[in-house]
Amino acid sequence: MSAPVFVVPREHLVVGPVVVTGAEGRHAATVTRLAPGEAVVLTDGRGRRAAGVVSAAERVSLTVEVASVAEVPAPEPRFVVVQALPKGDRGELAVETMTEVGVDVVVPWAAARCVTRWRDERADKALTKWRTSAQSAGKQSRRAWFPEVTGLASTADVSRLLTAAALGGVLHESATQPLASAELPDSGDVVLVVGPEGGLTDEELGAFRDAGAATYRLGETVLRTSTAGVAALAVLSAQDRWR
Repeated sequence: MSAPVFVVPREHLVVGPVVVTGAEGRHAATVTRLAPGEAVVLTDGRGRRAAGVVSAAERVSLTVEVASVAEVPAPEPRFVVVQALPKGDRGELAVETMTEVGVDVVVPWAAARCVTRWRDERADKALTKWRTSAQSAGKQSRRAWFPEVTGLASTADVSRLLTAAALGGVLHESATQPLASAELPDSGDVVLVVGPEGGLTDEELGAFRDAGAATYRLGETVLRTSTAGVAALAVLSAQDRWR
């Protein structure tokens, strides 16, 4: 069984005793039910990771004797997925599974044909859920770097991301170039846009092309917006991080 992962502040990740408190400590004590002598991994989600064993387990906290601390370099190039807002809880599912296959930044996007709209308190709650999903999946997949989930982006914001990208692409069913043929840069941002279930408008597609983005297809079938990003990341990772 793999050692469970817990998130602690960066400054606490040093060799010696480290006390895990708060929500992480309560989870370790009441859900995971760790006992002294069991191995654990601690991380700040920003590249620092520590390995150790439990030395004491209290009701709401865990004390870990850290034996080693490592700094893991940030992935290059960065994989950035602009995700149009899906319906229901599919957004959280998309973030979770994209985290597992290696996304570095998730940008929620209010596309013109999105059925779901983030407004006022709903926006704050939805964004919190996306970020919680990213952290939970980052822990489950044992990542040293958890993905960033940005605030809600407009089409103009997405165009600016594509302009600044080392490689910018839009997944589109009418594209002729397969994503697998895209040549990845050594560094910078690889920005991929995933449209809504209703598809991109001509205006959106035109704006993204003007920003320098190419259009790519994944295959003959059309995927849901909540799974297209996952499939695209798998294609890119097979060329780069999984080799």
